[in-house]
Amino acid sequence: MAGFTMSLNLLLLVAMVATNILSLYHLSSTTSFFQSTLKSSPSTVPTVPDHLLRQLHTIRSAINHLTTHHQPDKSTSTASAVSSSAPPKDLLLYSKLSPIASACHNYPDLLHEYMNYTPFSTCPSDTDRAEKLILRGCHPLPRRRCFSRTPRNPTDSKPESNVIWSYYSCKTFDCLTTKFPGLGFDLSLDKSKSQFSSYKSELDLPISQLLQIAKTANSVLRLGIDVGGGTGSFAAAMKARNVTVLTTTMNFNAPYSEAVALRGLVPLHVPLQQRLPVFDGVVDLVRCGRAVNRWIPVTVMEFFLFDLDRVLIGGGYLWLDRFFSKKVDLENVYAPMIGKLGYKKVKWVVANKVDSKHGEVFLTALLQKPVAR
Repeated sequence: MAGFTMSLNLLLLVAMVATNILSLYHLSSTTSFFQSTLKSSPSTVPTVPDHLLRQLHTIRSAINHLTTHHQPDKSTSTASAVSSSAPPKDLLLYSKLSPIASACHNYPDLLHEYMNYTPFSTCPSDTDRAEKLILRGCHPLPRRRCFSRTPRNPTDSKPESNVIWSYYSCKTFDCLTTKFPGLGFDLSLDKSKSQFSSYKSELDLPISQLLQIAKTANSVLRLGIDVGGGTGSFAAAMKARNVTVLTTTMNFNAPYSEAVALRGLVPLHVPLQQRLPVFDGVVDLVRCGRAVNRWIPVTVMEFFLFDLDRVLIGGGYLWLDRFFSKKVDLENVYAPMIGKLGYKKVKWVVANKVDSKHGEVFLTALLQKPVAR
């Protein structure tokens, strides 16, 4: 009996759907006829009655309701697929409050992983993911509503207690000093002073000589930027001479930013391809260390140099400290590019790289921006 009742209900449902479809076809044809006739002779043919249009709308709604009501599996699977691919809620919320860097949209998987966290709780341990996004041009990163991970004993006198070492292979500064002896992880001030006070070759520019050049030219050095400054050794040496230097750095497999901060200096966590977060014409000196070299694409390098020009004050200095490239590229590409700035060459020294196999050279250049254009 139950089977007979179910079959009867199914038959009635099919009949109702078929009737509605036929009615929909008839009314649609009628509507099309009225509209086409109206266009041909609008003065003689009346418009479609409102009650027919309302009936047509009712039938369409009934068919849509029946179709969706009797296909629960399809709708459920569709909703599940949409929810699984939907971006994190905080990403949608932040995008409404503040614009996101356009390059972020080119890496949706990384961006979704970065923003996929629990609000009002501890932030995920994802420093490496943040670095990857920044290096790909997703900068500034979207803000998050979570509590950043901080060292457990920030008041400890030992510098190691100010770093979360789980991110890195080395667990102490002594390990970093041994593993990377030339990268400045020896945080002593004496080491920083000696690094920029010696004169061993023509490529060297001791700080004392730099200050004397500025004094002779009646230039004042108050504020500088060290681009790709690593652990802040140059900024520390300049601080001892009452010159404030900001250090741009990234944490490539080591706590560079933390090392800069431990010296009482300011680390700017920005990549080379991004606009410097400094206003126009407020910096007296820009130093570019070995992070700035031929590995940077030529077009990016050109934009980079003009951004340095933007922040430099008239009469300020641009110091290229051991810029590395092939000699032929320096002569044909980089020297003409630098020449576009129209700076005065205070120092320009090119020296061959020791044991060079492909004609690589180093360039140390101190250039002075014109006081007026």
